[in-house]
Amino acid sequence: MFLLSLSTIEIVAWIVGFFIALSVHEAAHAAAANYLGDPTAKLAGRVSLNPLRHLDPFGTLMLLFAGFGWGKPVPVNPSNFANPRAGEALTSLAGPLANFTIALILAVPHNLLAPGSSAFIFVQNIMFVNIVIMVFNLLPIPPLDGGGVVVNFLPPKWAEIYRRNGPILLFGLIAFDWVFHTGILWGILGRLINIVFAVVNLNTIFGG
Repeated sequence: MFLLSLSTIEIVAWIVGFFIALSVHEAAHAAAANYLGDPTAKLAGRVSLNPLRHLDPFGTLMLLFAGFGWGKPVPVNPSNFANPRAGEALTSLAGPLANFTIALILAVPHNLLAPGSSAFIFVQNIMFVNIVIMVFNLLPIPPLDGGGVVVNFLPPKWAEIYRRNGPILLFGLIAFDWVFHTGILWGILGRLINIVFAVVNLNTIFGG
């Protein structure tokens, strides 16, 4: 289990960070959709920072075992948007952008705290969780947010095929990486996460 490899304070920070990242991420999707003309998610109570409204059981288990996870998909009806393709794409991007914003905000205290202190480690890990959620969700595979953007640039027929088969592809990649211990998926994600962390934090890379 991923979390068992961490120290106590890191475990607490990852759990707290996951609830923060998940709530902000999914609420941002819902708020963006509502702003762009689709009230479906708002009517379902998803414009909320209550993590219980957004938890996905399997996505939460993946965080515990693999170090990354996801929340319950926000319901969106693209036909309510003035421009369905643009509306869906912008709604998809709202979640990762919210996580990036949280990481940027936390970079301020992170750079003011004493390196190695409990507060430093706590803040650093919450930043890291937000960046993990952001980068993982930007993978261009449905039902992840990156897939929600990509399908809107494909011809309708291909978009529907990709949307329908995306979950199979995603879980296949995760299972292949997990069963055969190839490290390919996490290797790619890890490099991207460290790049984003360096950009956000400006002067340090997680674990460096």
